[in-house]
Amino acid sequence: MRIVIALGGNALLRRGQPMTADNQRSNIRAASERIAEIVEGNEIVVAHGNGPQVGLLALQAAAYVDVPAYPLDVLGAQTEAMIGYVIEQELGNLLPEEQPLATLLTMVEVDRDDPAFTHPTKPIGPVYPREQAVVLAADAGWSIAPDGDGFRRVVPSPRPKQIFEIKPIRQLLEQGTIVVCAGGGGIPTMFDEHGHLHGVEAVVDKDATSAMLAQQLDADLLVIATDVDGVYLDWGTPQSRRLERATPDELDALGLAEGSMGPKVQAAARFARETGHRAVIGSLDDLAAMVVGRAGTVVERS
Repeated sequence: MRIVIALGGNALLRRGQPMTADNQRSNIRAASERIAEIVEGNEIVVAHGNGPQVGLLALQAAAYVDVPAYPLDVLGAQTEAMIGYVIEQELGNLLPEEQPLATLLTMVEVDRDDPAFTHPTKPIGPVYPREQAVVLAADAGWSIAPDGDGFRRVVPSPRPKQIFEIKPIRQLLEQGTIVVCAGGGGIPTMFDEHGHLHGVEAVVDKDATSAMLAQQLDADLLVIATDVDGVYLDWGTPQSRRLERATPDELDALGLAEGSMGPKVQAAARFARETGHRAVIGSLDDLAAMVVGRAGTVVERS
């Protein structure tokens, strides 16, 4: 079975954890243990989020005032390499030596007229108390939005149009390589009026890119692995309950928020609707059970 696994940024760095290299490696080691359980007999592609990581790099760059801050596309490329390196290393420590692994820096085209550029929704960086977030937003010109009990910086998240490296990803996969790619939704790029490709100050949603990636690779299964065990109705209330199965139309009707489960639900619904194959949303800890349809929220056409 050909499986695309989309690892959420919060699955790689738990909420409230300091963004240290040791914490990230520890979480990636745990993720790699779950992935290693499903490698045998399957073709695996791993995509991942980068919201916490790219936000941290942006803060570090802003602290060095002698040069202009690096743009988000460059920071996205840095996080693709950083996270891919650790995934390869930790997964490689668990698998037979002959199992090839590769991380591929992945550029994704977006539309320069995408309305997302005027409506930032993608959270990056750490969670701040409201008072601190308001001060940072005023000083740095950020947009901020609620995230749990605090606030985070939000940036534009345009829809992906094209994955430029789809051919080498497919070629590597067909040769038995476990491919780590499309990190953070891919490096956001666009063509200007002269037809020249350049980077964009944005973060592409990794779930939307993962759904496109899975569709273009003819994947049998899209797994969206996060830090909760599925999609919930009436979240945060005493009536809260997990959806075990849903059709794309049922998920579309939920109208979940853009800054939380919304993009995951939209991506799963799109993949299932357009391919007829299965998607599942759930906890990384339940990865093996999700692959066989026994955990998470399973999304299939009726």
